[in-house]
Amino acid sequence: MTNPICDFLDNYRDRSQLRLHMPGHKGVGGMGVEGLDITEIEGADVLYNAKGIIRQSMDNATGLFGTQRTLYSTEGSSLSIKAMLYLAMLTRGDKRPLIAAGRNAHKVLMYGCALLDIEIDWLYGDSLLSCNITPDALEEYLRHNDPVAVYITSPDYLGNMADIKGLAEVCHRHGVMLLVDNAHGAYLKFLPASQHPIDLGADICCDSAHKTLPCLTGAGYLHISRNAPEYLCDMADDAMSLFASTSPSYLILYSLDRCNSYLDSVLRQRLCDTIPCVEELKQSLFTVGDEPMKLTLDAKKYGYSGVELSELMTEQGIVCEFADPDYLVMMLPPDKEAVISVISALLYIDRRAPIEDTPPALKCLEKAMNPRQAIMSKNEPVSIDKALGRVLGAPSVSCPPAVPIAVCGEVIDQSAIELFRYYGIDKIRVII
Repeated sequence: MTNPICDFLDNYRDRSQLRLHMPGHKGVGGMGVEGLDITEIEGADVLYNAKGIIRQSMDNATGLFGTQRTLYSTEGSSLSIKAMLYLAMLTRGDKRPLIAAGRNAHKVLMYGCALLDIEIDWLYGDSLLSCNITPDALEEYLRHNDPVAVYITSPDYLGNMADIKGLAEVCHRHGVMLLVDNAHGAYLKFLPASQHPIDLGADICCDSAHKTLPCLTGAGYLHISRNAPEYLCDMADDAMSLFASTSPSYLILYSLDRCNSYLDSVLRQRLCDTIPCVEELKQSLFTVGDEPMKLTLDAKKYGYSGVELSELMTEQGIVCEFADPDYLVMMLPPDKEAVISVISALLYIDRRAPIEDTPPALKCLEKAMNPRQAIMSKNEPVSIDKALGRVLGAPSVSCPPAVPIAVCGEVIDQSAIELFRYYGIDKIRVII
């Protein structure tokens, strides 16, 4: 596997020459990475108008993922999601600009739809972070509705994986595209039997390379299926450029290029070696989710909140991905020694009587305006105690998990207030 971006940057770093181009550090400094941090100089190619080393590297990634085309993102899945929505709208013909989306979508979906003036039909699940949309439920929805695309988050933040194959079959019977936010599942392609959304029938999906692969933060992919219309590949650069910075990080591109060799050589074997250990560990624990390399503990069954368990793990030298009142999420590397370390840390935690309370139910809220109208309106912060009946102006959730409790434009009712309070949010922004 060639690494054209790495080769170019390594070679350029090692030359003795005065740099009179951006960035301002001129290739020197105390961080140690400045020599590789360049702009689009001669020979470095141009992301989203790539004809040289970047195009060669993305072609390598296209072959590894088995897509019609794979593009790099240096702005994570957030960029790819917006581009994915734009590309889907190019296929809509006479349809109104509408997508149906699982309610546990990352807030960037809402921002993308607001920017592109796309309406959203929310498909609800049983909790805030999980949304188990079955093929039968989707079939029933599509009998009565005609969206341009269906948008699914899989794996979700807790590690639940949707039936992408079944959902894709339903979508395609109805002439609807399937878009998948696979930010947490780039590695799924390299399991003994691929569980990557593109291989299961998705038309377009995004991966965050930095979440589960050895890439720098901000590294991501946009994948277009071989079954998608060919003109989407021709428009993909424009779709990414519409939302992307014109100054992509070459450090991130370097990491994506270097990762190709890792995907081509060692990841499959490391996953094969590690997954049985993870499966054995899960059998002895109270867990949720079926994603192979994510360990999500149902904390209350151990007598703790997820936050309390996270603090106990930190005391044992293990920093976890995410904790809330109910769950503790660990994103495991393909490394048996790391799994053994997790086992050792868990052994130090004494189990207590289970906590029986459950989070308030997520209910369908009344929509006063669409997300675009709400986001483009003036808003003000108010205490949740004074928010009843007000219209949400901006999501009040951080990342992780960045799943909105209420969506911009929805009317805050008592159930939403209870959820805000449960997750520790005491102020929200509402339309003036």
